[in-house]
Amino acid sequence: MRILVLGSGAREHAIILALRSEDAPHELFAAPGNAGIASDAVLVDVDANDPASVTEFANENAIDLVIVGPEAPLIAGVADALRERGIPVFGPGRAAAQLEGSKTFAKRIMDAAGVPSGRAIRATTLDEVAAALDDLGAPHVVKADGLAGGKGVLVTEDRSAALVHAAAFLPSGAVLVEEFLAGPEVSLFFLSDGDHVLPLSPAQDYKRLGDGDAGPNTGGMGAYSPLPWLSDLFGDENTFVHHVTTEIAEPVIRQLDAEGTPFIGLLYAGLILTEHGIKVIEFNARFGDPETQAVLPRLVDPLSELLLAAASGTLEDQPRPAFADAVAVTVVLANEGYPQAPVTGRRIRGLDAAASVEGVHIVHAATADEGGHLIATGGRVVNVVGLGTTFAEARDRAYRALSVIELDGAQYRTDIARRVVED
Repeated sequence: MRILVLGSGAREHAIILALRSEDAPHELFAAPGNAGIASDAVLVDVDANDPASVTEFANENAIDLVIVGPEAPLIAGVADALRERGIPVFGPGRAAAQLEGSKTFAKRIMDAAGVPSGRAIRATTLDEVAAALDDLGAPHVVKADGLAGGKGVLVTEDRSAALVHAAAFLPSGAVLVEEFLAGPEVSLFFLSDGDHVLPLSPAQDYKRLGDGDAGPNTGGMGAYSPLPWLSDLFGDENTFVHHVTTEIAEPVIRQLDAEGTPFIGLLYAGLILTEHGIKVIEFNARFGDPETQAVLPRLVDPLSELLLAAASGTLEDQPRPAFADAVAVTVVLANEGYPQAPVTGRRIRGLDAAASVEGVHIVHAATADEGGHLIATGGRVVNVVGLGTTFAEARDRAYRALSVIELDGAQYRTDIARRVVED
C-alpha cells in the first residue's frame, strides 16, 4: 500500500516502524516527519494541519491510506476532508475528535453512555474554579478543557497552585475541576470503524517528569506493556480487556454513532482502577505517546490491515489483534528544561551505538539533521525501546542503550517498569 502518516513525533515513528516491519512492502510517506522518520519513510512538504493540502497530496499521489498521528489535524478536520474525497483515513472527523478536543464534550458523552468517570465541574472564571475546588476538596484536579499537549492537567494538594494553574488556561477557554480518583492507571487502545471496536494490549505510562512520580506532568516519560499485575486483580488480562471493551469502549462508540458523529480511528481510554471499580480519566482520539512505542512492537498482526479495515468500515471481519509474549519497555530521553522551557539545538550522539544493543531500537521524537549531525529540536527527543522475554531483560537493555547516548543536559527517568521487576 501507499500510506501517508501525518505527524512528526515518536508516536508517528513507532507507527511507521510497525508498518515497515510487515512482510508486505509498503511505500511510506510522512508529513512533516523528523530525522529518524526520514530513514524509514519519504518526507513530504505537506502541512499536516491543512485539510486541503493533505487531501491534494493524497489524491495526486494515489495514497491508499492516511494515518493521522497527532490530535491537531483531527481537530482541524483533516479526516473529514479526506473522507469527502473517498480517501481511506484512520482518524475521527472533527466532531468525533471533540472526545479529546473538549473534556466537557467527553464528560457529556460518558454520562449519556453510562460510562463511569469522576465527578467534574466546568468553570469559566476564577471564582467558579474556587467554588469548585472547595466543593470537591483536595487533592485538587484541574484540567484545561481543550488541547494542551499533555500539560493541561494539575493534581495538587495546594489550593493556591490549583488556582494559578486554572488562571493560566482560562484566557483560552473553560477548565474542569474534577474529583480526585486514586488507584493504578492503565492505557488501553481500541481500533474503531464507527460501529465495532477491537482492543489492543494494555500499557502503563509515566506522566510525571521525575523518578517516583515527582515533578510536573509531561507528555509522558516512559511506558511498558503488557501489565502482569492485571492478572492479580482480574484473574487475567483478557478479563480486564473484555470488561473495558463492553462497559466503556463499545457504549461510547455507540453513543457517538447515535449522535451522528461516528468515531473512526483510535480510541484511547485512560483508565484508573479505583476501589469502586474501573473509571475513565480521559479519552484521546489518537494513539498515545509513549504507550504506542511499547504496544506496537508486540503486535503480531499486520498493523496496515487493521487500520485499513477500521478506515473502510470492515473491522468486524478482523479477528482480535494478537500480541507476542515479549515485554516492551520504552524510556523517553528529554531535553534540559523540559517540560516548561526545553533547551533545543544541541547535538545528540551515540544513537547508532544505542541501537546496536540487542533487543533495542530507537524511536525519534524531536530530531533534525543539521549538516550531517543530529540535533535535538524539542522537549522529548528520542525513545529507547527495549524488548525482552522478561521485564528485567527488556528494562536492562533499554537502560544500557540510554547510557551510551550523549546529549548535554539530557534527562530521563530511571524507574520505568522498576516496580514490575521488583514485584
